[in-house]
Amino acid sequence: MKLSIPGRATATAVTAAATLLVGGSIAGAAPAPQPAVAAAPDIPVANVKAHLTQLQSIATANGGNRAHGRAGYKASLDYVKAKLDAAGYTTTVQQFTSSGRTGYNLIADWPGGDTNQVVMSGSHLDSVTAGPGINDNGSGSAAVLETALAVSRAGYQPAKHLRFAWWGAEELGLVGSRYYVNNLSSTNRAKISGYLNFDMIGSPNPGYFVYDDDPAIEKTFKDYYAGLGVATEIETEGDGRSDHAPFKNAGVPVGGLFSGADYIKTAAQAAKWGGTSGQAFDRSYHSSCDTTSNINDTALNRNSDAIAYAVWALSS
Repeated sequence: MKLSIPGRATATAVTAAATLLVGGSIAGAAPAPQPAVAAAPDIPVANVKAHLTQLQSIATANGGNRAHGRAGYKASLDYVKAKLDAAGYTTTVQQFTSSGRTGYNLIADWPGGDTNQVVMSGSHLDSVTAGPGINDNGSGSAAVLETALAVSRAGYQPAKHLRFAWWGAEELGLVGSRYYVNNLSSTNRAKISGYLNFDMIGSPNPGYFVYDDDPAIEKTFKDYYAGLGVATEIETEGDGRSDHAPFKNAGVPVGGLFSGADYIKTAAQAAKWGGTSGQAFDRSYHSSCDTTSNINDTALNRNSDAIAYAVWALSS
């Protein structure tokens, strides 16, 4: 997340009610079955953590970070792109310049679906220069990647078109996502029916925060967590601080999840979610200690499953 500016429940298939036959029907004829909306798969948290291990290794081999304009960022992008290419996605690398260095966005489109109705999910792939950025934002990047791979494994063919994105230079002021949005034609912006953002979803002292932007997207995430029996709160710490902001400013419906950064967990929040009151949600925020040991597996698992739940629910 940009510095400046302040056990899973299986998703239940939504089934249409059967329509009773009325006048003129043949006696004894059964009602026509109504198709069920496909249920989202469980996202294996071990797979998400395996991606985080790779991002950590990339940072370790490249000066300890994956920051914009550094070799670790490009290696991270190459890792994600290779996974998506092998899974059948159409990938595009978008290049831009910021602070005198070349930056990159990665866009991945899943073939099929109505391209006039695009459900887009994204996360920033860059870290700060101070550390490897495994919670911020390897966590969101890895979960979005694994959700995209789950789409491929399932052979999912939704009614709407699915697009996934990994943004560069978020830590310098949402540079990559703003570049992407600004370079869309007004027609193509209008085709995005929703943008879902995931920036820090594995915080070690986690909260469960839902963006209160588009009501339909917000309800989707709240419904998922209600099914787990986990209370949520409205996300306020990250307002305007992550890659949903350029989309929202362009009139695109947005939503997302967040597990907390350097704000302090209250006693009431600790009573509700566990963890330690009086400490930050992520004490390693923007630090060298934001490594693979800086992840809460339960939060990462729940939020990864919630991403898949929302992608399936909003694209069907």
